[in-house]
Amino acid sequence: MTDNRARTDSRARTEDHRGDRAVFSVRNLWKVFGPRADRVPGSAAADLSAAELRERTGCTAAVRDVSFDVRKGEVFVVMGLSGSGKSTLVRCLTRLIEPTSGSLAIDGEDVLAMDRARLRELRRRRAAMVFQHFGLLPHRTVLDNVAYGLEIQGVAKAERRARAAEMVAKVGLEGLEGRRPGQLSGGQQQRVGLARALAVDPEVLLFDEPFSALDPLIRRDMQQEVIRLHREEGRTMVFITHDLSEALRLGDRIALMRDGRIVQLGTPEEIVGSPADDYVREFVRDVAREQVITVRSAMRPADIGESETGPALAPSATVSEAIEAVARSGDPAARVMSDGKLLGVVDHEALLGVVAGTAEEPVGPRDPGAPTGRGVAA
Repeated sequence: MTDNRARTDSRARTEDHRGDRAVFSVRNLWKVFGPRADRVPGSAAADLSAAELRERTGCTAAVRDVSFDVRKGEVFVVMGLSGSGKSTLVRCLTRLIEPTSGSLAIDGEDVLAMDRARLRELRRRRAAMVFQHFGLLPHRTVLDNVAYGLEIQGVAKAERRARAAEMVAKVGLEGLEGRRPGQLSGGQQQRVGLARALAVDPEVLLFDEPFSALDPLIRRDMQQEVIRLHREEGRTMVFITHDLSEALRLGDRIALMRDGRIVQLGTPEEIVGSPADDYVREFVRDVAREQVITVRSAMRPADIGESETGPALAPSATVSEAIEAVARSGDPAARVMSDGKLLGVVDHEALLGVVAGTAEEPVGPRDPGAPTGRGVAA
């Protein structure tokens, strides 16, 4: 519960402070592999299934007409099964893989128009990548591995080692600076990779399934480390995963991919509470809804007399937390409060309806200006 509460609070603070500025802005992005790939987007072949496209053209569309924005300060998760296109997509963001067509910008600057010098600047200073395979240099110590990106940038030795030492401490490896990668556990090696990315102070951290090779306990520790760093720094992050629980735990918003397309984009609450289609519905079928959906979505207007009794909860509190608070208090309902104002109440019927999936209306933001969770998110 504590971990869930910390993540919910982090999301609420992110929402309050990030604004709506797009760090990455992606529109109608395609990546097609194969002969004459540039002829596929916009053609009659664009709507063919993967098998039909391969049969007719010899091409594979790894990313199909994808559009989204990554907002400043958010954790944007791209999730999908193997072959969905998620890893290709994140590599397109810095042109490690060249997109076939569409538009792509970082802070308003056209990434597709960047020359080699600007691309190097983008990859070395503005967007740092953390991969599944750590890519550490085996002959270098932890400190020198962390300092490697700064060395490439030409930072003086004393300065880069001081900065590296700060990052080593930040990810919990203080005292291990002199060890080599072979003397570390898998989780410790992944922390070195994270510290190396942080050392160059990038605007965006890009994670490509960084924890999938770790055992469950170490993986959970690393997820918690990402949550902690985001809570402390508010850094923009793009996180790729095939694991739904990881996506729900980390993401402010989730883009769920299938066959190269985004089938739904929204908050964890929107994905679980209002699945866009049967594919998403099946994907989230086993999720404990009460641990994801918030009381903002389950509340109703207060009746006379309900404004004075019952435990007070923030709108970002989960239904699970509300059930616990109501059970402890013995009251029939909990009050949803924000800045001392009563927004509504949640009662037993509404809370149990969320748990059972029988709520009368789809769950989602009650704020008319909130994103719908589908299509382009500005």
